Amino acid sequence: MMFRRALLAAILAAPAAARAQPGVDQPQPRLPTEPMVIVTRDGRRLPFTVEMAIRPDQQMIGLMFRPEVKPDEGMLFDWGSPRESSMWMRNTIAPLDMVFIAADGRIHRIAERTVPQSLATVSSNGPVRATLELAAGVTERMNIRPGDRVLHPLFGTAP
Repeated sequence: MMFRRALLAAILAAPAAARAQPGVDQPQPRLPTEPMVIVTRDGRRLPFTVEMAIRPDQQMIGLMFRPEVKPDEGMLFDWGSPRESSMWMRNTIAPLDMVFIAADGRIHRIAERTVPQSLATVSSNGPVRATLELAAGVTERMNIRPGDRVLHPLFGTAP
């Protein structure tokens, strides 16, 4: 009888446990951070602190359920080697700028002000080594454009 009650309790608790998982209804814990700098065409150095999404489970959740991203912070997705990057905004409630970065550290493409909770694919339109997610509007406000350079050890440069 005790076993049945314990089993029933476990079965009833399972959906609640599933809802309490990062990426399902809450953000993942903050990932390890590293400094990164974007150098614009006119030589301005824009410092950022980025969370490093390296593992597939970290990359799958990304910034989902985060209510905001600070203007000097973001998340850097390291793909390991150049490839097409296709992102979406499912369960992402804060609008973002997506910055697609080539293997040499040059910004390849920017998708500004992506739509929260959208299932539309946001693509790099070519092979990139990493994708950087920033708060929506940061690239416009700071005049960050394709061709600008990202300084980070991932690209063989230091900030």
